[in-house]
Amino acid sequence: MEEIKASMAGSVWKIVVSENEKVEEGQDIIILESMKMEIPISAETNGNIKELKVSEGDFVNEGDILAIIE
Repeated sequence: MEEIKASMAGSVWKIVVSENEKVEEGQDIIILESMKMEIPISAETNGNIKELKVSEGDFVNEGDILAIIE
């Protein structure tokens, strides 16, 4: 099981995947917006999205868990 964490504080601008979706390493799963920049957060491993911990519009801090891949 792999936790995908926010690399910086910002708002969840877009969630690109859904729960139970298969993802590959390097695939974008969530896009954060911070200081008017879009920051893509990608999967760090192959697997399935077990759980999304955030919703679009949520504010997250650096290190917050965004999703879990198994």
